[in-house]
Amino acid sequence: MPFHRRAGKIPSLLAFRFTPSVPGCQVSPDGAVIEVRNVFKVFVARGDRGGRRAFLALHDVNLLIEPGRFVSFVGPSGCGKSTLLNMVAGLVRPTEGVLRYKGAPIRGVNTDVGYITQDDNLLPWRTLRENVEVALEFRGLPANRRREQAAKYIAMVGLSGFEHHYPHELSGGMRKRTALVRTLIYEPDVILMDEPFGPLDAQTRVILQDELLKLWYGTGKTILFVTHDLVEAIALSDQVVLFSRAPGTIKHIYQVPLPRPRDVFHIHAHPSFAEFYDRLWRDLKEEIIEADLEAT
Repeated sequence: MPFHRRAGKIPSLLAFRFTPSVPGCQVSPDGAVIEVRNVFKVFVARGDRGGRRAFLALHDVNLLIEPGRFVSFVGPSGCGKSTLLNMVAGLVRPTEGVLRYKGAPIRGVNTDVGYITQDDNLLPWRTLRENVEVALEFRGLPANRRREQAAKYIAMVGLSGFEHHYPHELSGGMRKRTALVRTLIYEPDVILMDEPFGPLDAQTRVILQDELLKLWYGTGKTILFVTHDLVEAIALSDQVVLFSRAPGTIKHIYQVPLPRPRDVFHIHAHPSFAEFYDRLWRDLKEEIIEADLEAT
């Protein structure tokens, strides 16, 4: 069963020993809401002739996420960013290594986190308000309390007056706002966001980035955010985690040198922006070039 990509033969994962792959990145549960330790992930696919092919997606990933931080994952396509997010959600299990949430190993679906994907996943038969209320409904809150809470969150994102509209009657930006507050309303400590603004036009993206920061700032919530947009990562994040090409490992963790609160509409004008962007792009570009060379 050959492995796909970097090596023709890969030794047993049990043969690997933990060595931190990021300078200064200590793997310790102290103070971390999420701990990723020695994580490998292998996917196995069936070939055209019934054979099997293994793909090493993540290689020795080690990461600590502190509470209240906004952390973005960037890297070449296929480097395992979304796979790691799915592991934190408990939707995918590591082949080797351990992930801990609030000190406890993640062994199943992590219902304590909120998850927002590229698709808004709104229920088409429910109105905007009913979609926002759905998590509270599952919790068994009375209808009057659900409406009260939903009204507050709907107003936060400027959708008051659209409560009785169905998803097909809303614009893309309005649907994204609905998906966002549907997750925020049950107040998870950790929110996972996998390219949530990717399908939107540039103007709407920046507006939603601004709204997200306003909703998040000062709440103490932790956000893990996957993006391919370096400007978006810089504008939103406290930290940017750069993944290598596949098999993905963490190449570097950057502290974003821009103070908060931030003006996402004029983020390019900040004196520290250009130098930091150039450094991040230079390191990412190396991985993209190497991935292209390996693919040829």
